[in-house]
Amino acid sequence: MTDNKLRSADPKLEHQARQGLRSLVLAALGVVYGDIGTSPLYAFREALHATGGSGAHHANVIGILSLIVWALTIVVTLKYVTFVLKADNRGEGGTLSLMTLAREGFAGRPKWVLVLGVIGASLFLGDAIITPAISVLSAVEGIEVVAPALSNWVVPITLTIIAVLFFVQRFGTSGVASVFGPVTALWFVVLGVGGAIHVFDDPSVLGAVNPLHAVRYIAHNVGSAIAVLGAVFLAVTGAEALYVDLGHFGRRPIVIAWFSLVFPSLLLNYFGQGAFVLANPQTAEHPFFSMHPEWARIPMVCLATAATVIASQAVISGAYSLVRQAMHLNLLPRLRVLHTSETQSGQIFMPQVNNLLFMFVAVLVLFFQNSSALSAAYGIAVTGEMLITSILLFVVMRRIWSWKLATALAVIVPISLIDSGFLAANIAKFAEGGWVPVAVASTMALIMQTWTAGRRLLAARTKADEIPLAAIIDNLARKKPLTVPGTAMFLTSDIEGAPTALLHSLKHYKVLHEQNVILSVVTSTTPFVPDDEKIFLESFNRHFSRLVITFGYMETPNIPRALVLARRLGLKFDIMSTSFFLSRRTILPSKKGGLPFWQDRLFISLAQNASNATDYFGLPSGRVVELGLQTII
Repeated sequence: MTDNKLRSADPKLEHQARQGLRSLVLAALGVVYGDIGTSPLYAFREALHATGGSGAHHANVIGILSLIVWALTIVVTLKYVTFVLKADNRGEGGTLSLMTLAREGFAGRPKWVLVLGVIGASLFLGDAIITPAISVLSAVEGIEVVAPALSNWVVPITLTIIAVLFFVQRFGTSGVASVFGPVTALWFVVLGVGGAIHVFDDPSVLGAVNPLHAVRYIAHNVGSAIAVLGAVFLAVTGAEALYVDLGHFGRRPIVIAWFSLVFPSLLLNYFGQGAFVLANPQTAEHPFFSMHPEWARIPMVCLATAATVIASQAVISGAYSLVRQAMHLNLLPRLRVLHTSETQSGQIFMPQVNNLLFMFVAVLVLFFQNSSALSAAYGIAVTGEMLITSILLFVVMRRIWSWKLATALAVIVPISLIDSGFLAANIAKFAEGGWVPVAVASTMALIMQTWTAGRRLLAARTKADEIPLAAIIDNLARKKPLTVPGTAMFLTSDIEGAPTALLHSLKHYKVLHEQNVILSVVTSTTPFVPDDEKIFLESFNRHFSRLVITFGYMETPNIPRALVLARRLGLKFDIMSTSFFLSRRTILPSKKGGLPFWQDRLFISLAQNASNATDYFGLPSGRVVELGLQTII
């Protein structure tokens, strides 16, 4: 009887599982593939322009199409879909997740792996300011095909769309996200159908699947090959999003979306553009919009604009997530994080990051004016990040997956050579605009290095002045001060030493609470920490205990919620009679030792602009006592 019930329930459960998978695949289309899905707007066009004016003749078109086909196949399908997506850190992806996973393979956690992670994260932020600018610009430029007289309005319209996009971030993406998937799915269907129709203009373009055409093109056009490769790489920008958003959807929906819709649609559209240009060489200036009939061009401009806004949204959300990860890994100072959803912890808004991104994106649009000029700035950041991903993936293959050296090299060497080739091709565009993401990434890397070095120096200075906690407890046991009712929780980053706030409280107030908890918050190398592993509680005597709360680097530290877990382990306290004591440090630069004076100033500025601990840890502001002190670094 029971077996029959189980068998009859199985079809329903399977149906629910299929429905859930379909929903994830649809959502992944909008978030994961928005960026790479807008590449057909400009990738093939820029590759044609990079041929040096030799024209849209058959050899050029077939060679470029072959390069695009095999770039999508090797970089996206082979590297990211087949290998990188398997390198998840407890389900999470992205450069910093891969870095923490790679460091776990070494006993000493070498600094060079951390440096690679910092550079990769910095390059992603450099890419994040270019994607909204070039994507929205390229879509709005469709106006030039529909109504050439309105060409002067391209930049103002682009800036308006971008301003609205960044303004609505504060309201959250949950409402807008519900339409991301369907709109992007429609976009890919239109890409595929529109391209398939025009393949019949010159079916010979299908021969581009033969990689020999790519090899011959490079061999016969050495002079323009670097420029063409730099433009061809535009077709795979956005591939890194597959890995960054792994934690949101899981590997299976991302893989299904790629093979079932995204990859075929992209190939068909590129083939269609190639065939259309061969049949109509005069349309090489704007092949994407020109290949659609006049009645469809305005709808295509609108749909393309919607697709580019979605692509930009995904990059902006990714920037928020990456900065939050960096904060929790102590690579950046605490910044204000606002949650825009009551149910989805990953949906956040960071005002300071949002304002900086908007400022940089707007400046890029005003400076470059069109997507062709801006394409020169696009690529260095992405290729650099992709190369770093390959290096870290090799470490994971050897140290975590225990692959043999020959096997790991057989996979990584060809992929790294391709990454290096694309990087070299994009470096050639440095003077034309490639310096922009490099400058942004270098600035972010400097900020991260300054923050980590400054924190290390500050911790050393603080530790030198601290007294061991055991000595304080023994001393108070011998000379008991006046005790007052209630619980005092002293926040400290040093688990062993006596909190500075405790010492200053005893010095100034001359009293001790009935219960004193030395509270430390630790960030794990894993994305999430289960509740049963989050709390470590140790009692010294009836007056003193130590509480260590461990959060994953993807979690938002919330002390009051964690204290509920501590209560289950026997920590008795009343939140209404509990005071949280924090040290507020005033940092002063030192002319001798430590960091260079200018870097001291930068670290102090970062510390002054960091979010306060009360907001960051979700403490009840009415129960917080801050004690100030000065520290020279």
